Amino acid sequence: MKIFAVLFMMMVSAVASAQINKCIDKSGKVVGYGNECPDGMTSEQSGVKSTSPASSAPASAPQQKSLAERDAEFRKRQIEKQEAAAKAEKKSAEVEQRKRACDDSQAYLKTLQAGQRISRTDPKTGERIFLSDGEYPKEIATAERSVAGNCK
Repeated sequence: MKIFAVLFMMMVSAVASAQINKCIDKSGKVVGYGNECPDGMTSEQSGVKSTSPASSAPASAPQQKSLAERDAEFRKRQIEKQEAAAKAEKKSAEVEQRKRACDDSQAYLKTLQAGQRISRTDPKTGERIFLSDGEYPKEIATAERSVAGNCK
């Protein structure tokens, strides 16, 4: 029984690699393709050879990657994508923080230049202390440096 199976497989593979012919009727029209043409039709070689699916790949084509290799590449791409997203999110957060610092510095400078009363809490006593008129120029200079540093 095994011998018949082996012989059958050999015959199938021999048929699979056979030459394919054009079947042309009497008027010269191509009617079909096959290994053999019916009676009354002429047979002409088409130049195409039928091959088995296993041998259909060109010899120079790279081998298919294994499932483990494809899975490893997929995981690598996913990790790279996550790292890129985290990097972009971090950069976005830094830009937002710098913009907020710039806006705060500009608002504080405008408040000082308008002459509004500015108060601070004394760290030792916890009391609220207001800036004196003599402290405003020094505080304005500090605020201008802060604006220059934060608003680049």
